[in-house]
Amino acid sequence: MSDIKKTKLLVLGSGPAGWTAAIYAARAGLKPIVVQGIQPGGQLTTTTDVENYPGFRDVIQGPWLIEEMQAQAEHVGTQVEWDHISDVDFTQRPFRLTGDSGTIYEADSVVIATGAQAKWLGLPSEERAKGKGASACATCDGFFYRGKKVAVIGGGNTAVEEALYLTNHSDDVTLIHRRDELRAEKILQDRLFANEKINVLWDHTVEEFVLEGDPEGLVGLDVKNVKTGEVSRVECEGAFVAIGHAPATELFKGKLELDSDGYIVVEPGTPRTNIPGVYACGDVMDKHYRQAVTAAGTGCMAALDAERYLAELEFAEKETVAAE
Repeated sequence: MSDIKKTKLLVLGSGPAGWTAAIYAARAGLKPIVVQGIQPGGQLTTTTDVENYPGFRDVIQGPWLIEEMQAQAEHVGTQVEWDHISDVDFTQRPFRLTGDSGTIYEADSVVIATGAQAKWLGLPSEERAKGKGASACATCDGFFYRGKKVAVIGGGNTAVEEALYLTNHSDDVTLIHRRDELRAEKILQDRLFANEKINVLWDHTVEEFVLEGDPEGLVGLDVKNVKTGEVSRVECEGAFVAIGHAPATELFKGKLELDSDGYIVVEPGTPRTNIPGVYACGDVMDKHYRQAVTAAGTGCMAALDAERYLAELEFAEKETVAAE
């Protein structure tokens, strides 16, 4: 027989959005359960230096920040489950979710904070270069490359926006694209082409992230011309892969409204999904900002909305009983 755990609020995901939602919910007396998921801690666990999270004058480590968030959540009354949700049923109340462990979670409300993952090129040298010059977030890491040569890989809106942002820190930005035209919106392309700090390298793919030194650091990218096959090197100390993100929403297809990119659709300015009592926060619903601090902010919003929803639900139930 399956183990059944009941809760007023179930949080899926354990990044900044999930832990913040749990902290606020626990302080409201909701005794939330957090199901940590496949990658506990989210993208911050793979981010070494964090320099832009408010409240810390010095550089802090991403994994440490997540550990502190979890400790705070548990301290105020959050229950943590090492499990991964494999099925959800939002058609009945309480909502019913099934974990890989076989545990059934019954929840009056649910906060989805399953996040998104940056898409990478998949090169072995790229994996080795992560944290040593390779990044998937210019707004997170661009500050570390002040005055240095940097490259951006991609041709869509994200790539162009990253390249433009990096000109705040670097006078030598190379955008590498495998085609001879960009997919980005025209207004972004116009800004890109007008910026003298950016050079576009057309018809090239990245073959290798080149690291040298002790400790190792990125010194360049070996790129191949897709038309001639010629291999050359682009010198850079920072390389930003900007080929998109994949939100962790496979579980919710057909269960919640998703947009064309797979992100959970929420009511503008809120974390509310198309199902009352189900909320989405962090990168799973945010394709624009994707920062730890904005994820935490939407986690707070989700918990506050869930608290109000549960209070209204409880009041309506009491009114029904009184009327009988």
